[in-house]
Amino acid sequence: MCGFVGFTSKINSKETVLERMMERIIHRGPDMGGQYVTDDIAMGFRRLSILDLSEAGAQPMQSEDGRVIVTFNGEIYNFLELRRELEQKGHTFHCGADTEVLVHGYEEWGEELVHRLRGMYGFVIWDTEKKTLFGARDIFGIKPFYYCPLSDGSLLYASEIKCFLDHPLFQKAVNKNALRPYLTLQYSATEETFFKGVYKLPAAHCFVWKDGKMDVRRYWDCRFEPRETDFESCCDKLDAAVHESVAAHRIADVKVGAFLSGGIDSSYIAACLMPDNTFSVGFDQNKFNETNYAAELSDKLGIRNYRELLTADQCFEAFPDIQYHMDEPQSNPSSVPLYFLAKLAREHVTVVLSGEGADEIFAGYEWYADTPAMEKFKKRVPLSVRRAMASAAKKLPYFKGKHFLLKCAERPEDWFYGQAMVFEDEEALSVLKPDCRGGASAHELAAAVYKRAAGADELTKKQYLDLNMWQPGDILLKADKMCMAHSLELRVPFLDKQVMTFAEGIPAKFRVQGQTTKAALRHASNKTLPDEWANRPKKGFPVPIRFWLREEKYYNIVKEYFTASFAAEFFDTAQLMQLLDDHFHEKASNQRKIWTVFTFLVWYKRFFVDEHGA
Repeated sequence: MCGFVGFTSKINSKETVLERMMERIIHRGPDMGGQYVTDDIAMGFRRLSILDLSEAGAQPMQSEDGRVIVTFNGEIYNFLELRRELEQKGHTFHCGADTEVLVHGYEEWGEELVHRLRGMYGFVIWDTEKKTLFGARDIFGIKPFYYCPLSDGSLLYASEIKCFLDHPLFQKAVNKNALRPYLTLQYSATEETFFKGVYKLPAAHCFVWKDGKMDVRRYWDCRFEPRETDFESCCDKLDAAVHESVAAHRIADVKVGAFLSGGIDSSYIAACLMPDNTFSVGFDQNKFNETNYAAELSDKLGIRNYRELLTADQCFEAFPDIQYHMDEPQSNPSSVPLYFLAKLAREHVTVVLSGEGADEIFAGYEWYADTPAMEKFKKRVPLSVRRAMASAAKKLPYFKGKHFLLKCAERPEDWFYGQAMVFEDEEALSVLKPDCRGGASAHELAAAVYKRAAGADELTKKQYLDLNMWQPGDILLKADKMCMAHSLELRVPFLDKQVMTFAEGIPAKFRVQGQTTKAALRHASNKTLPDEWANRPKKGFPVPIRFWLREEKYYNIVKEYFTASFAAEFFDTAQLMQLLDDHFHEKASNQRKIWTVFTFLVWYKRFFVDEHGA
């Protein structure tokens, strides 16, 4: 678990520039650093030692003949299996780190290496013979990867965008086209990031860079193809798959713990792992503190639980640093407690396991199931009539019941863009300044994803969208960034290639049963967890921002941002203040809209106002 930076530009003082870039991400790798610099390329690396703690596992790592140079962030969980196969083919290994399978794997299989990997990763391989860069990101997007083509035809790449700020040819500017979908979805949803000219390498994609040209391609895609099976057999095999994945994810030469919220996903992982320690945070308000569930389960399992209650002051004070580590504005309130949870865990362990990903691959969110009202309506009204009603409603301005009619038409592409629907598109366009309205809508971005799931059932379409947008853009981004801010490695056993292969075959009727989401996983977990935990409804990670924003102290903090001169560059600030005032005086519940705009402005101030040289 580490971080890498690199560039191909022919600039003066390459080593000095590279060192500055590496310093930006020292939190990702405080244990050691390394460089590889030639006329063609500069590769930098910061290491958090997890496997083979010796210097033998240091990076950049080279092949014996010096042809292949690798920098790698993540973990390869099948590295021992790959190592044995490569040794049989005559390759010699010199350390116990999983990085070395990438070196010899590329020598043996070239770009086809990506099809053999089970793990979470972002990596770059410089082929000195071909003068090419080959890189890839894991199939789920657990680990981040950013790149920036420069005006001179060269390339910047890194685990975090902030590294680019120290390169002399990088020109910092806001990508205003990212704002429109962000206001709806609460995360950066476009391939081009909030930094103009900086791009995400999408999950399950690899690239080849040669002679100033970037060739990006998808190498994997999920395909839900139900297998004939009975429910009990399905759940037995699912339970076995989860246990096997946890076993693979626990391998480390450092201490391993687990995040524990008290919900089914983290509880199941913790019960399979049985670590020495679990970690939980909540808030000093009764309705927003579920750490008692985590403590209770830890007691039942005989595990020590460390927990902490957070205050609003702590959260607001840390928020600029949170957005700095996030790289792009991300307004999911749960990123705040996650930041402190990671800090707490790092005081005791170097690696933690958590339950991210279960909701997307096993259908755990409430929006995957029909409400009782929807079920009743669907039984009484024929599908053809429902679709006609939805088609008519779609053309009309918003009215109460519009979303209900759209949902009952069984076409998610007409209404479902993921978990977060903060601003309706019309609202977003209204609050944005004219030159910030040019980006794609959430609907347009989702449509491109839905095309790849054409012909799938309603549930599968929703899951596919979340797996490709919500999960990498929100859930996994904040998980990686908040943990690595504290030099903590996060592993997510549900998001495993082998678990996913099994999940793709689970029939829809076993994923959701009536109002019961994640039905198969719940039943499987019940073989390890008590009934109370296996059947607990999904609650997420609640944060009391609704109440904070009705306190004068925090109202004034947000007001200062909403009325700042730089806010007027992007927003109609009068509308912002109306949202804030209406919420403060309890005329409306605008907390998510306020928090989403506030987050962007905090991010902007940190990178474009406070950052030296802005």
